[in-house]
Amino acid sequence: MARSFLLFAAALIWTYGTANAAFETRATAAWVYDVGTQTVLLEKNADTPLPPASMSKLMTLNMLFEAIRENPAVSLDTVFSVSARSQAMGGSTMMLQQGDRPTAEDLIKGVIVQSGNDATVAIAEGLAGTEDAFARLMTERARNLGMNNSTFVNASGWPATGHRMSMRDLGILSERLITEFPDFYTFFKMTEYHFEGRAPSNRFNRNPLLDLDIGADGLKTGHTQEAGFGLAGSALQGDRRVIFIIAGLPSAAARAEEAERIVNWAFRQFVVRNVIDAGTKVADAPVFLGAADTVGIVASDDFSALVPLSAGDDLNAEIRYRSPISAPVYAGTLVGEMIVTVPDIGDHTIELRTQHDVEEAGFTQRLKVAAQHILGQILGGSPAEAAAQ
Repeated sequence: MARSFLLFAAALIWTYGTANAAFETRATAAWVYDVGTQTVLLEKNADTPLPPASMSKLMTLNMLFEAIRENPAVSLDTVFSVSARSQAMGGSTMMLQQGDRPTAEDLIKGVIVQSGNDATVAIAEGLAGTEDAFARLMTERARNLGMNNSTFVNASGWPATGHRMSMRDLGILSERLITEFPDFYTFFKMTEYHFEGRAPSNRFNRNPLLDLDIGADGLKTGHTQEAGFGLAGSALQGDRRVIFIIAGLPSAAARAEEAERIVNWAFRQFVVRNVIDAGTKVADAPVFLGAADTVGIVASDDFSALVPLSAGDDLNAEIRYRSPISAPVYAGTLVGEMIVTVPDIGDHTIELRTQHDVEEAGFTQRLKVAAQHILGQILGGSPAEAAAQ
């Protein structure tokens, strides 16, 4: 039997220009992500647990969205009560009063547009009984979602020892809200809301990008003295969506300017290129003891990559598969991978599968190969070398 070995075949597959796409952000921590290609464009202190301020309200909303989707007892029309604790919350509020009966939809709008600390307490108490119990559930759920650098002490993001989130975790959460709850996500585009006409001075959404006609449609600002000014944002231009999380800016104006800079850079300095279509043949692999000598190897799926626009290095691909492939061969069998390297971005892996069936060779052919193999061992060479003697 011929011994299998790993074959490496390097090939240039395309020559779209790429170069250094570095971006220097003034934020103390940041994470920028292209959703369609699952490409991280920028990370700076992205896994450091930091005070998230009101950006942690996104986790409170996630808990409510999940409850509405999964619990028949909770809907957008479900009425929540307002406790004395909720009414007593300081900072940004909906001006809820004890005895009010806002609906879940009212509270969602109050959290998103008005950043209502009182609304988050009403949600927490309505779903878990107490805010402390709700915070524990938030932390547990975050772990289940892969948000390993997030710990919640309250529902609002009010400064508290140990209340922390990383920028990457906020990005994971933002993508979830966008993709898992598209109907609820439309609330994030609201620019104005105030409950029953209260708090008219606090009726405008703080997201500075919503009115700039750059595709911004969410998500949440945050600010405390400890955290500085931050934003968990997203923008959609054409078929591309970018999520960006920034924190630690010195002012609301600096936050707005930096967020717009990041959006413009992410959309204008990168382009999506089609690398390969599913079913495209990339190699012919040798077949051992097969009715045919080779079998085509094809890309398993369509693959597109996000590529920097600037001229520079070529994009390369390396094909890896185990050779020879022993017959019988069945179409669609996973036999290797293609590693595509995008400069300044990273590597992407595409599965490679066999293109068609190859039956076993007939008796005469198998006998011939076996004889060549034996002769090769005697002569100290390969079967192919033995056949040439």
